[in-house]
Amino acid sequence: MVSVVHQLFRTKPAEEIVAEGGHGVGGDLRRTMTLWQLTLFSVGATLGTGIFVILGQAVPKAGPAVVAAFLLAALTALFSALSYAELAGTIPVSGSSYSYAYATLGELVAWVCGWCLMLEYAVSVAAVAVGWGEYLNHFLHDLFGWTLPAAIIHSPGDQGGVINLTAILIVVLATWLLLRGASESATANAIFVMIKIVVLLFFCVVAFTAFNAGNLTPFAPLGVAGITAAASQVFFSYIGFDAASTAGEEAKNPRRDLPLAIILSLGIVTVLYVLVALAAVGAMPWQEFDPERTEASLAIIANRALGSTWPGLIISFGAAIAIASVVLTVLYGQTRILFAMARDGLIPKIFEKVDPRRQVPVANTLIVSVFVSLLAGFIQLGQLAEATSIGTLFAFAIVNLGVLVLRYTKPDLPRSFRTPLFPITPILGVIFCVIVMLGLAGITWLAFILWLLVGLLAYFLYGFRHSRLHRRVP
Repeated sequence: MVSVVHQLFRTKPAEEIVAEGGHGVGGDLRRTMTLWQLTLFSVGATLGTGIFVILGQAVPKAGPAVVAAFLLAALTALFSALSYAELAGTIPVSGSSYSYAYATLGELVAWVCGWCLMLEYAVSVAAVAVGWGEYLNHFLHDLFGWTLPAAIIHSPGDQGGVINLTAILIVVLATWLLLRGASESATANAIFVMIKIVVLLFFCVVAFTAFNAGNLTPFAPLGVAGITAAASQVFFSYIGFDAASTAGEEAKNPRRDLPLAIILSLGIVTVLYVLVALAAVGAMPWQEFDPERTEASLAIIANRALGSTWPGLIISFGAAIAIASVVLTVLYGQTRILFAMARDGLIPKIFEKVDPRRQVPVANTLIVSVFVSLLAGFIQLGQLAEATSIGTLFAFAIVNLGVLVLRYTKPDLPRSFRTPLFPITPILGVIFCVIVMLGLAGITWLAFILWLLVGLLAYFLYGFRHSRLHRRVP
């Protein structure tokens, strides 16, 4: 019994994990990604439709103090981002928090972390893809007066949907880019990200022309409770800053660039969010934000500011581009985490196979894309999509714990970045993750627990017996 428990929590040496980096079955991954591309990968995964939607939901909770809520949420995310930065610079591989857990807390915890990431990445990208048809519809209607049939932009049973072809289309487009290579994907993502940044800055410029300082008083009409409630909600708009950590084996200079990319991306996103929030509540009284029309909040403000409908058209275009970028980067992250898990023997070897010519995991990418397409095209995700939030927060908590463990167990391990104010920072990271998790709905917790139980079953039926660490035990 003691032997089995020891095997479940046996760690894989960080030096060994790093030494295996870049190598797969049949070929190696290619190191092509620069600091700029890595930063935009994290920005691309973070800066999705959240800011286009979440603002309309958060303003009624906090009033003009929604600006403070975005800053509070950014501070909460920063604790985990600093821990990610340290471990990404210390263990620069594709597995992200899965690999960090394997090096610090053991195989079972690593499996649970990887299983949570499967839920987070696959379901979240499917949920994002589902919404692409709606934004595309808004854009086409405003530009040409066209409206796509409900049958092809909704899942079966949802508002007359038959098959969400638009969701499948955006997943197929992202898959095509990923199969062309990591560098090509990063270039496409950089273009997408720059477009959506320009669109958000355009909104700020337009909204500031109608800025009225009187709209900011009183600044916190609903008090501190309103600010914290809004901060808990907008926190999820920051999820994605860790995307660069999944590119550890395709970065040119991972030890230097990964920590910088994670911190820079969080900084860029925070500045944009605060600017957009300030412009929005300055241009329109907070009482007029309609929680029932959240998707149109930014477009309504821009149209009112200029007395025309063309600003809203540009914002709809920006939202559609934002979704394309998120689908691309999150699909990429999913495939690289599965690649690392397969290399450890916890899932089938096909996920580790690298095409020697393209130097990307082709079979892995195709399997993930088919699965996500089926989810997005045919399934109403509902509460399962919300369960991805717990999976993400669990992974964040594990990374914070990992920093604490690795500092004490391997103090001499080379680190290109060290979390400041250690051990206060990672401890606060764990505490804030737990606080936000406890604030989620009971049905979300139920979906998460059921997913964990299925994951444990899969581990003991396959992962435990096929683990490369397990097979070394005499």
